[in-house]
Amino acid sequence: MWSEFPPILRIIGVVLMIMGTLMLLPAVVDIAYENDDWIVFASSSFVSFFLGASLILSQNFPTHQLSTRQALLIANVTWLCCAAVGMVPFVLSQVHLSLTDAFFESMSGITTTGSTVLTGLDVLPPGIVLWRAILQWMGGLGIIVTGLSILPALNIGGMQMFKVEAFDIDGKAFAKAGQISAALTSIYLFLTLFCALALWLSGMTGLESAVHAMTTIATGGFSTSDASIAHFESAQIEAVITVGMIAGGIPFLAYVRLLQRDARPIWRDEQIRAYLMILGYAMAAIAAWLMINNGLGIGAAIRYSTFNVASIMTGTGFASQNYLAWGAFPAGIFLFLTLIGGCAGSTACGIKVFRFQILFRTASAQLGNTIFPSMVRSRTNNGKNIDPALVASVQVFFYLFAVTLAALTIGLTMTGLDVLTAFSGAATAMANVGPGLGEIIGPSGTFQTLPDAAKWILSAGMLVGRLEIITVYVLFTRLFWLK
Repeated sequence: MWSEFPPILRIIGVVLMIMGTLMLLPAVVDIAYENDDWIVFASSSFVSFFLGASLILSQNFPTHQLSTRQALLIANVTWLCCAAVGMVPFVLSQVHLSLTDAFFESMSGITTTGSTVLTGLDVLPPGIVLWRAILQWMGGLGIIVTGLSILPALNIGGMQMFKVEAFDIDGKAFAKAGQISAALTSIYLFLTLFCALALWLSGMTGLESAVHAMTTIATGGFSTSDASIAHFESAQIEAVITVGMIAGGIPFLAYVRLLQRDARPIWRDEQIRAYLMILGYAMAAIAAWLMINNGLGIGAAIRYSTFNVASIMTGTGFASQNYLAWGAFPAGIFLFLTLIGGCAGSTACGIKVFRFQILFRTASAQLGNTIFPSMVRSRTNNGKNIDPALVASVQVFFYLFAVTLAALTIGLTMTGLDVLTAFSGAATAMANVGPGLGEIIGPSGTFQTLPDAAKWILSAGMLVGRLEIITVYVLFTRLFWLK
């Protein structure tokens, strides 16, 4: 078992070096704004880079492909290390967060959840503002690569249907993995730069446009103001961010194929079509509700509905309005959208659209067999028969999601939270959305006043949800640690 750690430590070392390099960006920004926090970021960068380089140089190069156990450990340890290193500036900088709050903020960032314990965002040091965005940007790119390489190869939660042959654990060499990873990173960077330019032309400052571009494409939701996007009072800015959030919820592999001049994966993919259809129906339903029950004009209703539906379903968590004041019907739809999420292989959060598709088709087939037991009904996805093993994997995922959601809710109520806050907090942590329901953690609130125990529980929920549940739970089985 211990002989399998050198490749894991090398990969962790690379991640630490990347984080150390990225810490230089907020240091430069703080210098430009004449803020003393640049010393914190510069010293943190040196330590992170040094530790990463030490891990790399102390290990031999791996001579074999990664095993399943190694891949699982890499997925878990890497995200924990990112959260641990990412919390350091929050503790040492002018915001002076406690260890609990700093870890919560960092975990929320790296998992692109968007929950926050910070207030007074409008007057935060510029380096901290940028660092929060960088954490989410890194997390968004990380989940794309993880979602297309490690998770499908491990047959986790139905992700095997998105397996790319270039990424193959315990199999052939990663023949084109480097090319695909480079293409994904290039597309991710291009979308971020394009969004930043559009936001800058729409009236944001340079720092504001950079921060919101990173957190939009990563579907993270960290903003530069306590009022979130409502601070800007701009329909144009909301439109740009809406397009960015929807784009972030589409599988990035579809963009790679689009670059190869093959647009068919986008408009033929059943998951993408369902994703866009759910978005469209939800936007129309809530817009109609706002016009009929809240007396809004058609323009304002479409504007508010479109932005907030896209924000909630993709798990971004931006807010332009306090949608809890719209009534019970929109709140119910938003809770439903929170759990659905976007597409697999994207930066979006939630259970993912394809899992609901698989479960629906399984239920439909079972109902048909109840009426006509001898009838053979094929279940297909994108024209291919659905493997029974894939169905079982999805069912296990739903079961563990429900059990975990119940456990987190019970745990949060034990810390003194009311049932609504506990349930919605657990749901948004598991779905990596950000704002919950109720006055405390709703779209106009923060997680600052929650007990420390609740913040640690929610931090665990964010990690479990981001890593697709099974990836984390398998580490707690005895069989995993047997040689």
